[in-house]
Amino acid sequence: MLIFLLRRLASLPLVLLAITLLIVLTMQLLSPEKRAGAFIRDPRQFRNIQQVIRENGLDQPFYVQYGRWLSQAASGNLGFSKASNQPVLDTILERLPATIELTVLASLPIIAFGVWLGTLAALQKNRLVDQIARVLAVLSYSLPTFVLGIWLLVIFYGGLNLLPGAGRVSDETSILLATGDLKSYTGFITLDALLSGRLDVLFDALAHLLLPVVTLTVVSSAQILKAMRAAMLEVLAADYVRTAHAKGLSPGRVNLKHARRNALLTVVTLAGVTVSGLLQGAILVEAIFAYPGIGSWGAKAATMLDFPGVLGFALVAALLTVTANTVVDVLYALIDPRVRFE
Repeated sequence: MLIFLLRRLASLPLVLLAITLLIVLTMQLLSPEKRAGAFIRDPRQFRNIQQVIRENGLDQPFYVQYGRWLSQAASGNLGFSKASNQPVLDTILERLPATIELTVLASLPIIAFGVWLGTLAALQKNRLVDQIARVLAVLSYSLPTFVLGIWLLVIFYGGLNLLPGAGRVSDETSILLATGDLKSYTGFITLDALLSGRLDVLFDALAHLLLPVVTLTVVSSAQILKAMRAAMLEVLAADYVRTAHAKGLSPGRVNLKHARRNALLTVVTLAGVTVSGLLQGAILVEAIFAYPGIGSWGAKAATMLDFPGVLGFALVAALLTVTANTVVDVLYALIDPRVRFE
């Protein structure tokens, strides 16, 4: 297992190099003038566009540009992002905790609900519970994210005024963070509120997270549900499950210990992909609820041709993807002792 983890860590630099090189090559399709726009912070610099091109080496071969970016990135300088109007590294450090916080709180109900209802539907095959589960899966899978998000905003914010509509926290909490009255230990507002003993801030942050989490849970849990149901049905028909029943083991022990544990192997992969996607930013959800995560920044950087911002976002996405895949492989060995990594 240790050798496997070391190999994964060793492959990470190669993955990052390949992705960033591909982005640099793609950006070469744009003219130097368009690429120079990503480096202009002051509108008056538009008059000196050729100077900007020369200063940033945009008229040089792509391998020279890439080598220049690599040397700067190695020293921690990822450039300046026009999309966030601040350095790329500062943007990542500021926005990534918000995305991780949303991902953690959304992943728990997504996986738990999908596994629970998928297992129940398989055990009650073709009965009322199974029929309801399949209908819910089809509806939630077919429902566009932006439609559900807007509906929830209209009902609970615009109509009933029960929940906040946008942002990560209220204006009052933002003032506390800006003035330092609420210390930021980790960057995760819910955890920092607990560490500071500020339950009012905790409830404020959870209230802002509720609608985005519900939106992601409804849309994303359908895939987990369907995969769990299919895997569970396949395992329940296996010979070793029938043998366990014949030995007189209780149905609960057979279904939960023998059947569901093996069925989880299929779901773990899908859950890893889901969590990895959320960590890279739930772009639509973050845009609808004006949530200051890394996904909304990455989308804005792409639309603005923000060259440093796109590269910085790609680095984070690649790092999170490799990490999520590694965690999934480790979970394989924990769920099924037969799985071993050489």
